Amino acid sequence: MFIRKNKNRSGSVSIQICEKVNRSNRVLKTVGIANTSREEELLMMLAKTQMERIRGTLGLFTEHDDLVVENFVNQLSGGDFRVVGAERVLGRIYHHIGYPEDGSCVYFKALVLCRLVYPGSKLKTTHYFSRHLNMDVSVYTIYRFMDELSSQLKTRIEDLTFAHTSRITGQQIAVVFYDMTSLYFEASSGDDFRVSGFSKDGKHSHPQILIGLLVTAQGYPIGYQLFEGNTAETKTLIPVLEAFKKRFCLHKPIVVADSALLSQKNIDALCESGYSYILGGRLKNESDQVKQQILQLSVDQAKPAELAHRNGRLIVTYSSKRAKKDEMNRQKGLARLEKRVASGKLTKEHINNRGYNKYLNLEGQARISIDYQRFEADQVWDGLKGYITNTTLEADQLIGHYHQLWHIEKAFRISKTDLRIRPVYHRLKNRIEAHICICFAAYTVYKELERLLTINQINISAEKAIEEIKGITQLRYCLPKSKSVKTKLIKPTAIQEKLLNLKF
Repeated sequence: MFIRKNKNRSGSVSIQICEKVNRSNRVLKTVGIANTSREEELLMMLAKTQMERIRGTLGLFTEHDDLVVENFVNQLSGGDFRVVGAERVLGRIYHHIGYPEDGSCVYFKALVLCRLVYPGSKLKTTHYFSRHLNMDVSVYTIYRFMDELSSQLKTRIEDLTFAHTSRITGQQIAVVFYDMTSLYFEASSGDDFRVSGFSKDGKHSHPQILIGLLVTAQGYPIGYQLFEGNTAETKTLIPVLEAFKKRFCLHKPIVVADSALLSQKNIDALCESGYSYILGGRLKNESDQVKQQILQLSVDQAKPAELAHRNGRLIVTYSSKRAKKDEMNRQKGLARLEKRVASGKLTKEHINNRGYNKYLNLEGQARISIDYQRFEADQVWDGLKGYITNTTLEADQLIGHYHQLWHIEKAFRISKTDLRIRPVYHRLKNRIEAHICICFAAYTVYKELERLLTINQINISAEKAIEEIKGITQLRYCLPKSKSVKTKLIKPTAIQEKLLNLKF
């Protein structure tokens, strides 16, 4: 038994298995026809395997099997592998929420998923299209899509987000949480929309915009509003509430916000509109009479105290942990002041703007000293926290609602770090609005991923889950004989397998 190669006129080579009978050669099997030297090499290995099988001497594995596998592996290239985790896992969540996927919204979906797995510039997004979707999309195509992304899509995304939030909460939204932050731009000058103002990112010289975010308990998003960069934070609360109350028929939910939104105009407007509220109080900003009443209260770790207040009720609590933090902050502030005073470099700017300038004494026209008595007297406020409300809730329930504000703080932290919503490099207003809309949808997918991880008892963070998702890969290969192209998911890890099979 032997292998025979016959070269045809076309240049192809026929590989056959033959045996000698008397003086003639009898063809037992034609293995195939090779058109290239690579195919000829592969067919020769297959012919040797077939010949041993006919003889009955073929074992379970042979050296030819190793050669076949090695030859196959040698032919693989980077282009044969495609990262499919974002589409397979996060794409399912995107679809489950109900976000649009048809028409030009294919780009919107890709931009949302890319914001989760590879946050960065729109230029980097082109790599996502290539690596994950096998699409050759230029950055200019992405910019054109963002230019055409109308405000109607923002409204649609908010409507779908609110519908999803209502489904998963399973009840009427009774409490809403509001906060806002600043988003700065890498630009030297602003315009009517991007205006310099107080920056929570510490980028006071950069033009910025403000974004107000409204969420439910546990941080599930309702909607957002954009404001010019120099808008006073206290002037954003009522417009946002009224806009979403009208759109989503919110039946006067309790509004929870931190002390930054505590202005008499806001409180009066909330009362006039019939809202109940829980706002963080600023105890040391109260009148001398109220401050004296607060210090006379019997407040301990387990027993909040209450006072009648011009805006309803003032609940006062005490925390030893907060007391330690307050004392540490005062000591740090005092150390900074002492250093400035000793250096002689304490200017009028520092006197007006530093957080602990209240401990300074101005003696005559030039001499500045530190009032240590006032510093020591201030320790009576360490650990005290106030809440102003017009509700009839019990103190523990009211405080519990206020403590849910960390969810909205987490929402901004996720948006600024994991989704890299800032800095914003866009200049045109419609592109800025499109960028924020994409990040808002990405945050909603992120929050749903968090929820599904809990439901499916997968004990990892959303950040860790996304890292696992980025490692889910698919192989594309071509069968040598039939020339048919097939795909196969590379065997996932145990965690990746769970993420691929998330139950909604």
